[in-house]
Amino acid sequence: MLPATSKLCAAISYRHLRNMTGLRRQAAVAISQELSRLASHSPGPSTWIHQVRRRSSLLSSRLEEKPFSEMQMSYIKQGEEALQKSLRILEDQDDWKTETVAGNGDKVLSKVLPDVGKVFRLEVVVDQPLDTVYGELVDNMEQMGDWNPNVKEVRILEKIGKDTVITHEKAAATPGNIVGPRDFVSVRCSRRRGSTCVLAGMSTTYGAMPEQEGFIRAENGPTCMVLRPLPGSPSRTRLTWLLSIDLKGWLPKTIINQVLSQTQVDFAKHLRQRLARPVPAAC
Repeated sequence: MLPATSKLCAAISYRHLRNMTGLRRQAAVAISQELSRLASHSPGPSTWIHQVRRRSSLLSSRLEEKPFSEMQMSYIKQGEEALQKSLRILEDQDDWKTETVAGNGDKVLSKVLPDVGKVFRLEVVVDQPLDTVYGELVDNMEQMGDWNPNVKEVRILEKIGKDTVITHEKAAATPGNIVGPRDFVSVRCSRRRGSTCVLAGMSTTYGAMPEQEGFIRAENGPTCMVLRPLPGSPSRTRLTWLLSIDLKGWLPKTIINQVLSQTQVDFAKHLRQRLARPVPAAC
C-alpha cells in the first residue's frame, strides 16, 4: 500500500489539488487521508477487499471526469465513505451470528456494531455469470420493482460521473402491513476492479426529493453488495449483501430483525427467478 499512497499524495500536491477550490479540495484531502489511514491500520484484508480498496481512489476515478459541482463532489465523497465503511465491516470475520440457513445453502448472518447497530450479511451463490448479475443490479436498477415484491419502485434522481447515482426507493408494505410503506433517498456508487464488483450506498438528503406523503423516510447504510466469480466455476457468482437499515417508527426489534433477514432471503429467491427468465430473441 505504501507505493500507492505515495502516488496518491504526489497526485494531490502536483496536479489535481492545485486546480481545486472549496469543498472539492477538502474532499480530495479528506479521502486521501482516509485511504492512507486505512493502509497503515488495516489488519490485513483479504485479497478481494485489498484489491478494491487499493484501486478505489476518488482522485484517480472521479476528478479526471470533471467538472463536478461542490454538491456533486459531496455525493461522490458520501458514496466512497459508504464503500470504505462496508469493506471494513465485511473484513472483520469475528462475532457473526447465524440468523437463517435456507435449504439451498443461502445464509443470513448478523452482528451488532457499536457505531452502526445491527447489520445483516447475506451469502449466496447464483447460477449466473458475474456480468449478468451485475447488469441486472446496476444497469437495470430501475426495473427492480418489476421482479422484487419487497420493492415498489426504484428511480434514479441524478447520475454523477460514470458510477455514482442518487436514487429514490419505495419499499412495499409487508404482509399484514406489519411494517408500513418506507422510502429511502440514497447515494450509490459502483466499483468494478478485476474480477470483483462492489455496489455500495448510504442514505443522503436531496432537495428535489423531500419526504413523501404516505411513506416514512427510513435510513440505510452503510450497505453494499459484493459480486465475485465462484472459484473454479466462473459461470456462477458469489453474492454477499451487507444490509444496515433504520426503519424508523415504533417497531419492536424482534419484528425488525425478522423482516430484514427475511427480506434478504426473499431477494435471493426473486433474483434467481429474474435471471432464469428466457432472454427475448433479437429481431
